[in-house]
Amino acid sequence: MAGVVSKLVRTEDFVWLLLFGAMAIASPIQDPPSLLMLSLLALFQVLEPRFSYFDSHKGKIAGIVIKLVLGFLVIGYTYGIDSSYYPILLLPVVTAATSLGVWGTALVTALACVSYYSFLLFLDLSDLTRYSLDWQAIFLKMVFLPVVGYLTHTLAQSNREETRKYQKAAEELAIANENLRKAEAAIRRSERLAALGQLTAGLAHELRNPMGTIRASAEMMAKNLDRENETMREVAGFVMTEVDRANSLITRFLEFAKPVPLRMAKTELSAVIDRAVSQLGPQAVTVYKNYSPDIPPFRFDAELMERVFHNLVLNAVQATQPGGTVTVKTRMADGKAEISVIDRGSGIKKEQLESIFNPFFTTKPDGVGLGLAIVSKIVDEHGGSISVTSEQGKGSHFCVLLPLEREGKESNEAQNSGS
Repeated sequence: MAGVVSKLVRTEDFVWLLLFGAMAIASPIQDPPSLLMLSLLALFQVLEPRFSYFDSHKGKIAGIVIKLVLGFLVIGYTYGIDSSYYPILLLPVVTAATSLGVWGTALVTALACVSYYSFLLFLDLSDLTRYSLDWQAIFLKMVFLPVVGYLTHTLAQSNREETRKYQKAAEELAIANENLRKAEAAIRRSERLAALGQLTAGLAHELRNPMGTIRASAEMMAKNLDRENETMREVAGFVMTEVDRANSLITRFLEFAKPVPLRMAKTELSAVIDRAVSQLGPQAVTVYKNYSPDIPPFRFDAELMERVFHNLVLNAVQATQPGGTVTVKTRMADGKAEISVIDRGSGIKKEQLESIFNPFFTTKPDGVGLGLAIVSKIVDEHGGSISVTSEQGKGSHFCVLLPLEREGKESNEAQNSGS
């Protein structure tokens, strides 16, 4: 309730009413026309901020014109050139100085001066001695309005520049906070990957020995069973098949857990992406390729990055309806090679985006959840980054950033070649 009242009644409303009330009481002429013009000017000054029209450029000009006309009438009804209400012309001048440019302020100030000095035309110029005019004060008034208009415009311009600086600083701070949030998310993901990697490596090694024993036992059982016992032979075959499947899964776990040895060589990025796409074979989805010619050959592990792009494009194709399209696009971004894989599929739920690169997280019924985790690890080993933006029903956009130059690459390459 207090908020509604504060919007309806503002503190400055009382200031304006006090000012115009005092002017009405002290008016040398208490006739209805002068009081009416003064009341209309006071009413407009109070109501103007409440109409959104006067916030527009045309509305501001209209408001200035109204104040000029009402001010002219008030001065005209109170002794004209000798009116003590001359300062009322400051209202349109100050409004122009705070809302228009320097030329708009100069024009409004000139109109205010002309409107005031036009009352000289109503005097009997042939006999000015019968008027008790203070010519020095009249001359000072000619200087007063332009000076106030200029100073007000200068102050308003300075405030606008300071406001723009604060807005820019706020935008930069928001971007920095967003980057910090992404960095924190990447660190948390790296910590989870490290912990899960150690656990996976230990578990995989422990499982391989019993798996080998189970498969060897199944092979011996299949060889020693009578040919008539087809059911047990079939069961032994099932056991060996499932053991092979489990071993394949363990191999993928170890690939995720162990350090990735990089074989760095200067390679054409577009050629690696072409090979990754060609591995898909015939698809019901069209893959568009848009490569930037600005990306020079640079050093990366072509085999591992081919695996990254193949995984990303395959996921995009699987998420897209038959007859749809997937776009693979490259460009330079802040000195890095940016590779985008864009699909128009079903998209990813917002609450799943942060977990999409975590190991064992998958949205596929038959998925293991290691594909994107390994992709993220390979990109991290290259000193790059991977991110995803997605909207349900509109598709997903995976973005890989790879540095063209890596810090300490010589030592890393030497270590890899030595191993």
